[in-house]
Amino acid sequence: MTPLASTAATRPTFGVPLATRSFIARPANSGSGYTGIHVHFDGVPSHHLPLLLAAFQWRFARDLHALTCDLIDAVAIGWDELGTDLLDGAPHLVVQALTGGEHWPSRTLDVITPDGSPPVRMTVTEANADALDMHWGYILHPHGIEVISLLHQDIGPVVDWNTDPRSVFSDDPARWQSDAPPPVTAPTLPTPPRTGSAAPANHAGARRALRR
Repeated sequence: MTPLASTAATRPTFGVPLATRSFIARPANSGSGYTGIHVHFDGVPSHHLPLLLAAFQWRFARDLHALTCDLIDAVAIGWDELGTDLLDGAPHLVVQALTGGEHWPSRTLDVITPDGSPPVRMTVTEANADALDMHWGYILHPHGIEVISLLHQDIGPVVDWNTDPRSVFSDDPARWQSDAPPPVTAPTLPTPPRTGSAAPANHAGARRALRR
């Protein structure tokens, strides 16, 4: 089991999005530090880690460069929230387990300045993360996702890219393990056969499985 993760059978129920500021980053070219982009909503591990792991494993076919370019480089200002489009290509049973049937798109920030001047890209580095009041950070390494809790001044474990996205991830650094056993490998699940008519979407409890 990967630190941060639990094999509990059920996930917490999620409600409306919270402005829990976070950033997604890559290691700096210098070999120390990081550089990334601001994400405004739902920055806790239980929200971001399932999306990032599933996006890597399926939508981007384990191409870390493509994932990093899409999430960091292709954004003009910053992210408002990450959505279920990151689950594109994932098996139906994985998507259902993570979202409960709900769907919402990733949204970028559209900042309008009072004087009409061009908005500034919301770049986050180790030098300005505290000043920007970031709560959480996710650094995309070749071997996994490094989780940082800036609220608790705690650098967490690196979550292996093979970790099952359906794991339940703790948002409490006090419960993180200090050592990392072998990672959980995400199983390859068959997509259920398609029928003549699509089953109705389950809209009870909006955005249940990924929303805080």
